[in-house]
Amino acid sequence: MYTRPFQSIAKHSTTALANPRYQFTLCTFSTSPRHCAAYNMPQAPRINKIEALPAAEAKWVEFQKISWQDQTGRERVWEAANRKTRGRAGVDAVAITTVIRHPKRKPSTIIILQYRPPVDAVCVELPAGLVDEKETPSDASVRELHEETGYKGKLTFISPTIVSDPGLSSANMQLATVEVNLKEGDTEPEQALDDGEFIEKVVVPLDELYERLVQYDKEGKTVDARLWHWAAGMHFAKTML
Repeated sequence: MYTRPFQSIAKHSTTALANPRYQFTLCTFSTSPRHCAAYNMPQAPRINKIEALPAAEAKWVEFQKISWQDQTGRERVWEAANRKTRGRAGVDAVAITTVIRHPKRKPSTIIILQYRPPVDAVCVELPAGLVDEKETPSDASVRELHEETGYKGKLTFISPTIVSDPGLSSANMQLATVEVNLKEGDTEPEQALDDGEFIEKVVVPLDELYERLVQYDKEGKTVDARLWHWAAGMHFAKTML
């Protein structure tokens, strides 16, 4: 078991894959798949084929043709994507901003890196996931943070239901903040990833987050809008107000 005291795993060296978009942090502490699901893979992810998805085969999303009237009474049609997995809470997903507090280190947060086929890129994101059928968004936030990063914390804030791409999709979400309080000597927690999940977690001091995202962009990775907006908001509050 990995017993190194808590520290940013971003300090480890990176593998030299041919395409810089697919560089991942080298896992130096274990070769166990549960510890290193995103590391030391035999190949970079790749797209083999893109084709139309028949509606009968769609498990997670469906296309909708929305007939509506605009403010002048004119009949219009809108094409949209819709999630098929929305549960009782009426919220599709949660994303989690984390605040890690340690007695001897600056406040930090956790971001994740994972390959996303729709954009054919390694994306830099907040920990996030779908809300289960009988689950509340608050419970999903704590659960997803633990599964994707190993960290357990206390929910301190949950946003109203918000949307991120309303011109394309009906998908909605809530943005949560979970606080993690560490003690001196705490060990790096183990992720609890599902089969097929390849997620690299990176701990970043909050006052370095904006610059780190800029650097990831220069490396060819794609930064998720929710994470960027959060980091940019903190950066602008310090530099422009």
